[in-house]
Amino acid sequence: MVGVVRRHPEWIKVRAPSGQPFFETKRLIKDLRLHTVCEEAHCPNVGECWGHKTATFMLLGDVCTRNCGFCAVSHGRPVAVDADEPIRVADAVQGLGLRHVVVTSVDRDDLADGGAGHFARTVEAIKARTPECRVEVLVPDFKGDRDAIDCVVDAPIDILNHNTETVPRLYRQVRPGGQYGRSVKLLEQAKVRRANLLTKTGLMLGLGERREELTEVFSDLAGVGCDILTLGQYLQPSKEQLPVQRYLHPSEFEELRAAALSLGFRHVESGPLVRSSYHAWSHVP
Repeated sequence: MVGVVRRHPEWIKVRAPSGQPFFETKRLIKDLRLHTVCEEAHCPNVGECWGHKTATFMLLGDVCTRNCGFCAVSHGRPVAVDADEPIRVADAVQGLGLRHVVVTSVDRDDLADGGAGHFARTVEAIKARTPECRVEVLVPDFKGDRDAIDCVVDAPIDILNHNTETVPRLYRQVRPGGQYGRSVKLLEQAKVRRANLLTKTGLMLGLGERREELTEVFSDLAGVGCDILTLGQYLQPSKEQLPVQRYLHPSEFEELRAAALSLGFRHVESGPLVRSSYHAWSHVP
């Protein structure tokens, strides 16, 4: 790649992990033997989020069957499905007193349903324990399996989130196991299945995409009724992942937010440190 940038600009600043709430969250997650995308994906916002006693739970282990160019989650042969995990996630949600929780997973292409049934059981466990908690699921593409998608959509979820991640031209490099059209179709199918279900997606910027390509993606997503869009700066988790090609100035994020809103999204969260689950409770109109 050309034009690789390695030093963060001055507007990329994160809060260092500290304080009693952070360590209480860390202890609870460890005691319940749970995984979080906050840790496994090296999220820059972990200090702030755990300091507010919230976390994004990652189901089905910490080993992914895919090897995306941007992701720090380990890949390889995954572990056996933990049948008790849904109950432990529900325990964590109750213990943290959450009113909005995001639940995601590694890709599990080795499972017949891609883990869809495990998602559904986890949501049901959360709702049984904490019915007032709003549940957002951040799902993989399930290889486009309609039955798997319907299984999750039919669960008592409040928001269906599936990240588009980048523009079609960069998929082979950034997300080799995925397909752009398949991701857009998943969001469309969720709306067809449950018209009142909020759908959400996110994009990482700074991987070499062009402005006109982003505009086309915005249009595609708005065209399938996607409600919520998040736009954030890609940050290289380690030297093993793709390098940053460009840092967008905060003013560019504001311009892109305005452009997306003009297409009909109900909410657009756009900024350098925005992540799909960062401040997710505030993304719901």
